[in-house]
Amino acid sequence: MAQGEIPGVDELLGFAGETVREAGREALALYGKGSREVKFDEELVTEAELKLTNFFKERLGKVFPGHGVLGDPLPDEDYVHGEKRYLWIYDPLDGVANFQAGIPIWGISLALLENFWPVFGLSYMPVTDDLFHAVVGGKAFWNEKPIVIQDTGGISNESVLLTYSRFHNHYHSTFPGKIRNLGSTSAHISYVIRGRAEAALLANVSYRDLAAAQIILMAAGGKIHRLDGREFHLSEYIGGERITDQLIAAPEGSFESIRMYLQRVDEE
Repeated sequence: MAQGEIPGVDELLGFAGETVREAGREALALYGKGSREVKFDEELVTEAELKLTNFFKERLGKVFPGHGVLGDPLPDEDYVHGEKRYLWIYDPLDGVANFQAGIPIWGISLALLENFWPVFGLSYMPVTDDLFHAVVGGKAFWNEKPIVIQDTGGISNESVLLTYSRFHNHYHSTFPGKIRNLGSTSAHISYVIRGRAEAALLANVSYRDLAAAQIILMAAGGKIHRLDGREFHLSEYIGGERITDQLIAAPEGSFESIRMYLQRVDEE
C-alpha cells in the first residue's frame, strides 16, 4: 500500500485476523506456565500482557504507522483525516486466571474504530483455534462459517446462564437451568453467539473488554442490555471508565425472559 493511501476494510480485516492468530501463538508459549506455588501467578500474567501488547504495537507500527491504539492519547477532535482516523481496541489477554493455570478458556480480542465509529471486531481463543469476527452491518462468522444465534425455544433445565464472579452476592436466581462462570468475558459472549448459552451476565467490565465482542454479538442477532432495563451505549465508556452496572448479553428479544429469573438482593 502506498504511503498515505487509505486501506480498504478487507485489507484491514486481513491484517487483524493474521495479527490475532500470531498473537495467539505468542501467548501459547507462556500458556499454563504459572507457578504451582501460588494460585495466581501475577508475574507470568504481567509478562504475557506486556509481551502481547508490545507485539501488537510493533506489528501495527510496521504496517499502519499512523493508526492509534486505545490507551494512547486520543485525537482532540471528533473527526480527523488520514491514518489518524483509525483507532484499534486491543485486549491482549481476557481470562488471565485461566491462562496462567492452563485452563483453555481465554482469548485475545481486537476491534477497529474509524473516527470513533466501529468498523469490525474479532475475538480469538488460541487453545481451541476459534475465531469469531464480524464487520459492522455484515454477518457474524465463527472461523469462516456464518453464524446466527438460534432461538432455543425457551428456558429449560438444560439451558445455560453464564455469570460473573460473586454473582450470588448481587442476585437470587430462579433460573431452572445451569449457571456457570467460566472466567472470560469474551468467551462467555462467544458461547452465547454459538448458542451454547442462553445469556451471559457481565460485571466490572470495560470498553476494551466489550468493543469487539459487542460488534460480533450484534451481527449474530444479539444485544447487550443493562439489567435494570435501561439502554446500554458502550461508546460512553471509551474514556476508560469501568462499567459498574450489571449487563446481560443475549439474543435480541430474549432479555426480558432471562431477567424474570433474577432478583437483586437489595430489592427484596
